[in-house]
Amino acid sequence: MPFDTDGEKTPMADDKPTPSELAGTDTTDRQNRNAKTDSLETFRSDATGQALTSNQGVKIADNQNTLKAGPRGPSLLEDFLMREKITHFDHERIPERIVHARGTAAHGVFVSYANHSWLTKASFLAEAGKETPVFVRFSTVQGPRGSADTVRDVRGFATKFYTDEGNFDLVGNNMPVFFIQDAIKFPDFVHAVKPEPHNEIPTGATNHDTFWDFVSLVPESAHMVMWAMSDRAIPRSYRAMEGFGIHTFRVIDGEGRSRFVKFHWKPVSGVYSLVWDEAQKIAGKDPDFHRRDLWEAIENGDYPEYELGVQIVEEEGEHKFDFDLLDPTKIIPEELVPVQKLGRMTLNRNPDNFFSETEQSSFHPGHIVPGIDFSNDPLLQGRLFSYTDTQISRLGGPNFHELPINRPVAPLHNNQRDAMHRMTIDKGRAAYEPNSIDNGWPKETPPAAQGGGFESYPERIEAHKIRQRSESFSDHFSQATLFWNSMSEAEKEHIISAYAFELSSVDRMHIREREVYQILANIDMTLATRVAEKIGVAPPAGPTVAPRPSQISISPALSEANLLSGNIKSRKVAVMIADGSDGQAVAALKSALMEEGAMTMLVGPSAAPVRTADGNELTPDAPMRGKPSIMFDAVFVPGGADAVQAMMGDGEALHYLLEAYKHLKPIAVLGEAKDLIIGLKLQPDEGLLVGSGLDQVKADFFAALARHRIWAREPRAKAIPA
Repeated sequence: MPFDTDGEKTPMADDKPTPSELAGTDTTDRQNRNAKTDSLETFRSDATGQALTSNQGVKIADNQNTLKAGPRGPSLLEDFLMREKITHFDHERIPERIVHARGTAAHGVFVSYANHSWLTKASFLAEAGKETPVFVRFSTVQGPRGSADTVRDVRGFATKFYTDEGNFDLVGNNMPVFFIQDAIKFPDFVHAVKPEPHNEIPTGATNHDTFWDFVSLVPESAHMVMWAMSDRAIPRSYRAMEGFGIHTFRVIDGEGRSRFVKFHWKPVSGVYSLVWDEAQKIAGKDPDFHRRDLWEAIENGDYPEYELGVQIVEEEGEHKFDFDLLDPTKIIPEELVPVQKLGRMTLNRNPDNFFSETEQSSFHPGHIVPGIDFSNDPLLQGRLFSYTDTQISRLGGPNFHELPINRPVAPLHNNQRDAMHRMTIDKGRAAYEPNSIDNGWPKETPPAAQGGGFESYPERIEAHKIRQRSESFSDHFSQATLFWNSMSEAEKEHIISAYAFELSSVDRMHIREREVYQILANIDMTLATRVAEKIGVAPPAGPTVAPRPSQISISPALSEANLLSGNIKSRKVAVMIADGSDGQAVAALKSALMEEGAMTMLVGPSAAPVRTADGNELTPDAPMRGKPSIMFDAVFVPGGADAVQAMMGDGEALHYLLEAYKHLKPIAVLGEAKDLIIGLKLQPDEGLLVGSGLDQVKADFFAALARHRIWAREPRAKAIPA
């Protein structure tokens, strides 16, 4: 551990790699970095070259056979090695998380852009260039550990900052609002969204009666359901989605001044998503699509990056909006309060062991440090209790903070003792405070500007104890309307299709009708009418709630169409090859994409090498069947008469192109490969490019790749069978 129980750094902790050392960029750097980490963190284990032992360190001579009374006799109970091994195996699984069960994670570093002590006395933000180790876990919400990555769902985005003042956990989602306003409704919501209890169906999906019954009866959910029906619910990758702290928090500066903030993670690569047909197919082809993408990106040195930002509201401005800052179903539109960037997070190291790190990691919105505090958001207040209680149940007791992945880098000293899985060996005789036996240690630290003890913000409150929702929480539709109005035409069509798909799976017609008449009609009549037409419900006559005036009618920051990075870094391009392909065109494309930070993968009719037109050999990275076009952002087909002729007679190759076209992806074909486009009767557009050589199509192809999808193609693509 980084600190011993007397509060002094151990010698090995003095040599622990710095965050900057953990950010090596090539394979050698990463190997050296991992070796140094392993040698200094004794809780990591590499068995290479080591003897097989029991959990007590006893070397094992025979791990193949149980101790028996003769070669064919009964096994003996005294075989302590077999008993230890089987007993441990029997208890290897721990309860999965009730929500956010399926996740993946990565280590990284957060670097502050500047000294932000004017905003908060939190030390990890108080110095330009200050580095803080982080651990981030991404997840889906509804499904169990074995569900697929690309289902329509909210994504968790939880970050643990290992600051020198203790751990700060920013536990959020990829959507900035939530379904409910008060934590007392959280069990009801989760019970409704989970698989139905009589048959445990559906897994990892919301297209069922209990979910829509609940949200149609709880209009405060309307805004969040709009986000869940949008493209935000099917992100292209964890690297291409925003993160939000959801709640309004407080930050406190060294003078004790408080401000309200909302936390944002902005991905450097931009924000973009899958299309629905693509998401469904990926779930079947590669249910680990998102976790594989994150893992491979880090292994390849293509480190995901996110900027941490805050929206800041001065205390005196708390009530200046047409919504309540404490309402977790509301956003602060960025056009009203811009996001100010505080620093950058780089994810640069994969976990060594999924269970020990990703699965045993515990996050808690109540883990804060001096300079950060809570607001009275009633959903946040309930989470402050729930997360500790959950971790005690899931991880077997109150000592989950001692697991290596959860242990702070700051010293741990208090009078909490014993319980299951205690790892610290505490010295001294006094486990209470105050004491005189141990000279009063450990002692309180008075609060100070920085480096002092935690002090809650002294908010003045005078009120009656009452079970009542504030009237300022009563507007449930205006921000759902704002979200709808802010979408591009393509995004609106996707939202309509998502509602129609989901509600068509609802058996009870009265639930479909209630969602249309009581919820959608109060968001937008066009939305309600279009959905009604698709699910067999009569069109609504009009809204049932009078619309409320809004400070803004459109927020461009809500549309993914406005959140692209403008470059093609991290994009993946499939290059279709066969015997006779133009090898020079393949090499030229790979070089050009590499310069822009994009990646290529050669896909062939099989995994066997192919011979290029000039007699060289190319080895496919995967067969087309193993890596279909749904796994890529674009497709490229080099020229070569023999290769094109072979593809013309290969249904797999034709389907590859047709599916990429249907999913609105950029496609570039060279030379003779134009015959494939002609044969498939595909109409060239700004993303379907035909040329005699790479130079003729490169600029337009890369521009289309930066736009991610060719939305103008969508009406034509819908006519193509799935």
